[in-house]
Amino acid sequence: MILPIVAFGFPVLRKKCEEITPEYPELDVLLKNMWETMYESNGVGLAAPQINKAIRVFLIDTAPFIEEEEEGDAIKKVFINAEIIEEDGEEWIFNEGCLSIPDVREDIKRNPNITIKYQDENFDWYTDVFDGLTARVIQHEYDHIEGKLFIDYISPLRKRMIKRKLENISKGNIQVGYRMKFPRR
Repeated sequence: MILPIVAFGFPVLRKKCEEITPEYPELDVLLKNMWETMYESNGVGLAAPQINKAIRVFLIDTAPFIEEEEEGDAIKKVFINAEIIEEDGEEWIFNEGCLSIPDVREDIKRNPNITIKYQDENFDWYTDVFDGLTARVIQHEYDHIEGKLFIDYISPLRKRMIKRKLENISKGNIQVGYRMKFPRR
């Protein structure tokens, strides 16, 4: 089932999310719905807060980036209860966007290398190192479960320049090609 993506202004997007256990009800159904929702929205990642769930779950599929850049292997993976242990390397700029903040794109600096500890959908633990665009997608989705948004990394001047766009998004004054849910005013 394709779920609505919550728009900028929803309180869940600013919450530090809770860990889950294998007893979490119908996790397999939730993950299936998240994959469908992400693909229907043309995303490369989706975090649970974006579907109004304050839990530490996100998933990524970097295939669209790999097809464009023709570099490296695509990563399709579920991350549960993730914790970034280390970020290193010289920061680099990449133009990011977010399904919860449609039609807003900004140049964001991030470290190119990360080490992350996480569980998969079977609740097996892993510690992996990722780099490049894959690391960036993971960092973006990880920020969601920490209550951060990519616009938190832009300058105060840039924030003032996009303020009206953000207000329009939170009011539902925007057209998108996927299901969205807007905060009640």
